[in-house]
Amino acid sequence: MLDREGFRPNVGIILLNQKNQVFWGKRIRTHSWQFPQGGIDRGESPEQAMFRELHEEVGLLAEHVRIVARTRDWLRYEVPDRFIRRDARGHYKGQKQIWYLLQLVVPDWNLNLRATSHPEFDAWRWNEFWVPLEAVVEFKRGVYEMALTELSRFLPRFDNRPRPFRSANRLREPEGSVQDDGNVSVQYSFTQTHFHMELPPGATFDPDPQNSLDNPGA
Repeated sequence: MLDREGFRPNVGIILLNQKNQVFWGKRIRTHSWQFPQGGIDRGESPEQAMFRELHEEVGLLAEHVRIVARTRDWLRYEVPDRFIRRDARGHYKGQKQIWYLLQLVVPDWNLNLRATSHPEFDAWRWNEFWVPLEAVVEFKRGVYEMALTELSRFLPRFDNRPRPFRSANRLREPEGSVQDDGNVSVQYSFTQTHFHMELPPGATFDPDPQNSLDNPGA
């Protein structure tokens, strides 16, 4: 389903945890990282498509999140010809997206990259809100920057004061359980030796049982 200009309606999802970190997914068998996204089917509203994609790509349901905000207008990016099927060239131009800012309201063990038989990601991590755009496929970077900028003013504010322990016998967890030498930020490297697929600190690897590689423009 394309509009008159050749853009396919699509939704993008920025999923927050309670620290205002964002879900950051690694596309199957690539070094490209991105937010969940997907096309709007005929007859769907953007919100309906968003909840469908949320489940298909990260295994979450509507009751697992709350909607914080969405972009006011469509944000567009063009897909280079080399990523477009030959039969679609000439009339398919790219994607136009409505972006949603969601907050996770359940523990992150509810995330499931294998909720369907056609997974998009094989690893994920929590990243600081301003994600490293150099890890995103080049033609999507402008839209990412626009979406993050527009939605950043809606970030929830949390009380960061220390909370008392529930039990006097409970041992305190060491701070910074992810060993990343204090560099959990946008300046991470993809060459960490203690991870198997050169994943950044905090990433979770989820082997892909499929053999097909999805279109990066999808």
